[in-house]
Amino acid sequence: ASRFLFMKNKVRLICDCLAPPVKVIQDERLPQPLSLCGSTLRSPHGCHSQYMTNMGTIASLVMSVTINEDDDTMDGDQQQMTRKLWGLVVCHHTSPRFVPFPLRYACEFLIQVFGVQINKEVELAAQVREKHILQIQTMLCDMLLRDAPVAIITQSPNVMDLVKCDGAALYFKNKTWLLGVTPTEEQIRDIAEWLLEYHSGNTGLSTDSLMEAGYPGASALGDAVCGMAAVSITSRDFLFWFRSHTAKEIKWGGA
Repeated sequence: ASRFLFMKNKVRLICDCLAPPVKVIQDERLPQPLSLCGSTLRSPHGCHSQYMTNMGTIASLVMSVTINEDDDTMDGDQQQMTRKLWGLVVCHHTSPRFVPFPLRYACEFLIQVFGVQINKEVELAAQVREKHILQIQTMLCDMLLRDAPVAIITQSPNVMDLVKCDGAALYFKNKTWLLGVTPTEEQIRDIAEWLLEYHSGNTGLSTDSLMEAGYPGASALGDAVCGMAAVSITSRDFLFWFRSHTAKEIKWGGA
């Protein structure tokens, strides 16, 4: 809901979070409840007012930074460019403050220009990343053509350069090669048998959590291994990527 509001209103002004809200009386003849989501004058939610008070701020001005996002649900010439929320620029004041409309309009224009520049930087970074991945793919394919699949694990670059992960493993002809943070060889074999039994009809499996995917030995892996992507090379051989469990504690201002 908050993302929707920030996409709808590029600039949101709260002059005084401690000001008592004014009740809106709706005409009973209106078929639908009155929506103030597009109103700059609407009062903040009670929890947001408390949040601002805890931070020692009374007034705020929030500006939305939006960038382009490709809509992959449409093909060919029908593909459209949609917008997504990239971030927020938040200005605080320790006392009540009203920002007049001309100044708010200037801020909105400035943030639009900033969004255009951010969009260019994001697109450039995506192009560089895609080019790097294609180069790695080409080199790995060349290794596969010149050598056994073991080369993509034992040489450089390797499969860990292709996917952001904490570890990778190759299970090939009942032998195991490990790279980085991975389960043990016995656990790799057990995962391979589990894939053959429950996911034999698929070319691979990708999951954020082996526990949620139903792997019975997930608890024995601990926090070192949580997410996994597996690709079937042959009917009984697999290439694995692993990610460790990530736990973060975020301290919010005003909490």
